[in-house]
Amino acid sequence: MNIKRAKQEIKDAVEAYLLKDEYGAYEIPVIRQRPILLLGAPGIGKTQIMEQIARECGIGLVAYTITHHTRQSAIGLPFISEMEYAGQKRPVTEYTMSEIVASIYEKMNKTGLKEGILFIDEINCVSETLAPAMLQFLQCKTFGNHPIPEGWIIVAAGNPPEYNKSVRDFDVVTLDRVKKIEVEPDYGVFREYAVQARIHPAVISYLDTRPGNFYQMETTVDGRRFATPRGWEDLSRLLDVYEKLGKPVDKEVVRQYIQHDRIAGEFASYLELYRKYEEDYGIAEILKGVIREGTLKKLSHASFDERLSVVSLLLSGCVAEFRRVRVQELFTELLYEKMKEAGKVLNTEEIEAERIPGVLDGLKDEAEQEREKKKKAELLGREEERRLLRLEEVLASYGTELRRQHPQNGPEAFETLRKLFAGEREHYEELQAAGGQALEHAFDFLEAAFGNSQEMVVFLTGLNSSADAVAFLQTYDCERYRRYNQSLLFQESDRELRKEIDRLSTEG
Repeated sequence: MNIKRAKQEIKDAVEAYLLKDEYGAYEIPVIRQRPILLLGAPGIGKTQIMEQIARECGIGLVAYTITHHTRQSAIGLPFISEMEYAGQKRPVTEYTMSEIVASIYEKMNKTGLKEGILFIDEINCVSETLAPAMLQFLQCKTFGNHPIPEGWIIVAAGNPPEYNKSVRDFDVVTLDRVKKIEVEPDYGVFREYAVQARIHPAVISYLDTRPGNFYQMETTVDGRRFATPRGWEDLSRLLDVYEKLGKPVDKEVVRQYIQHDRIAGEFASYLELYRKYEEDYGIAEILKGVIREGTLKKLSHASFDERLSVVSLLLSGCVAEFRRVRVQELFTELLYEKMKEAGKVLNTEEIEAERIPGVLDGLKDEAEQEREKKKKAELLGREEERRLLRLEEVLASYGTELRRQHPQNGPEAFETLRKLFAGEREHYEELQAAGGQALEHAFDFLEAAFGNSQEMVVFLTGLNSSADAVAFLQTYDCERYRRYNQSLLFQESDRELRKEIDRLSTEG
């Protein structure tokens, strides 16, 4: 199965294992909660989906790469203790708590989360001395003499033998005690993730034309050559930052992430052309409504790859505008809730003038505590953290403004806050208008350059696969988007119908 389906399967299992009955007992007894064994090629996102599942389920995550551990760190160190047998004290060997088990308790103490996932990576690549402990771990859910705490679900991951020469096969006894999931690379799933994760548009555009290069693993006389989803995503993040810094990205830089000479060279050349197209075709000008006859003529003689690159650049420019709208929209909604809380105090309670700024101070402190609580529990995503930090800054600035204006009563103070909040709302409307203009100008150019062609379909498909674009189009009425999208949906339905008719005809 693909990594998206694997994530859902693991998430479903986690929810099933953690479901309790009316007496607080797990519906599936701990002894019947099979460890999940995830097998798949390196770099396809096994570790990443565990982080997503833990955050979405609101539970803890402890992750280890077991090949970094010795037998002692995994099962604990031996020490001499005493036990009484038949009335006589005898020296016996016991073990200190496993470092891994101890880290689970540390996580619970740190985050306050009593349930979670223990993720052990590269479990089938351990040393000979550690292998028996790993079998015991999967079969008995213990490290040495120490059991995994109740409420913590075991997920182990490994690579198939063709990717790692040190892989060990599990015996039937072990495999019969695990929930085994095998994962294969799937570009369609990666692309869906890449759009939502805002992978650099040049990476997506390149892989759209050469999907076979999204995952490659080859053995040559010079060693392994490979390209993985992890490599593409990390390269994408570097491209974003290098663009901000004005630093060049050539083949040597690409090869540091895409360790396959041919693919690295191809992408470096493509990236150079991609940036050249952005300048030559004046993408920024097009999105502002400037369409030059020479640009249309040049594009009419361009190769299909070049035309797709231009569409990708237009789509990227529009989505960037939509993203700014979405960021402001989510922040405005968050700030609005805080303003409602302030209004309940300022408009319904008698409050002394000198205490009025303290209302905003209290809201700011609440926001800070909420952020710290989520961060401590490791349930705070990067975007949400930025939104909460901005909220704290704005609430602090509103408090400062109230001190400056010194309103004499609650309703007067709330009127000041209402005017300040109106500025955020106006900014949202300005961004939405700019996003709408960019979209309309993109359609103007696409119609002039391609008409209702395959390039228009690519543009519409890109809009429909972007969460930022979908959110924007729910509030902005674009007649051409609706018209072209309905046509696209009709064509897809017609294709599906024809396939079904052909299937029935064949069976008949």
